Amino acid sequence: MDDLGFAVDVPGRVARVVSLVPSLTEAIAVTGPGLLVGATDWCVRPAGLDVVRVRGTKNPDLSKVVSLAPDVVCANAEENRKIDLDRLRAAGIPVWVTAPTTVDAALVSLERMLRHACGLARPRWLDAARAAWAAPYTGRRRTALIPVWRRPWMALGRETFAGDLLRRLGVDNVLADHPERYPRIRLDDVTTCELVVLPDEPYPFSPTDGPEAFAGTPAVCVSGRHLTWYGPSLVSARAVLGAQLATRLPDAWRNS
Repeated sequence: MDDLGFAVDVPGRVARVVSLVPSLTEAIAVTGPGLLVGATDWCVRPAGLDVVRVRGTKNPDLSKVVSLAPDVVCANAEENRKIDLDRLRAAGIPVWVTAPTTVDAALVSLERMLRHACGLARPRWLDAARAAWAAPYTGRRRTALIPVWRRPWMALGRETFAGDLLRRLGVDNVLADHPERYPRIRLDDVTTCELVVLPDEPYPFSPTDGPEAFAGTPAVCVSGRHLTWYGPSLVSARAVLGAQLATRLPDAWRNS
């Protein structure tokens, strides 16, 4: 069963995998070199990955995916469209869907995907990632708005992996109780946060594109890969994001 509870008819020996999600691509390629035969154009890690490209996460070239004759396609309920996954299933291709919304769930989901969908042994990097996130955060907590897009402005809402990851770093999402997971927002309506966290993906926020919209509120640009990807990046995500949050805040915040 994948994360959605669907039975996936994975063959006894898996030799050809297509990934439709950048973070899953990295996890599979690092754990089972040579196993991937296809990935999206956005799958940029590991560097130099030499596989057939099948367009994007939202518009995969399904005919090309089918032509690769994969033993399984690995996807994500949030990143990929259900209609595309259903069409692959209708073509007789097993599809394994991940859907974690917390760090703990991501670690379990990754192990299940790698072992059951890809036929791989539990990787050492997964143990390192679990160890990296084992200790609880004990410092001062801060409330934050976490935009993920602009034009229109959208932010993290309820039950998101990135929101849970930030919570483990002492940053509490002010929209954690919003009825939507990625609500559109009006900046005028968000006045209660102490901090704005701006990841460089999916929207490429940067020091010159984003912080200017939040005059008077500290804004921190962080690595989107370390905030939103679940895979080998989880090994270093806590240290990378912790350092970015600390070094880019005013001294009064950094020392508190």
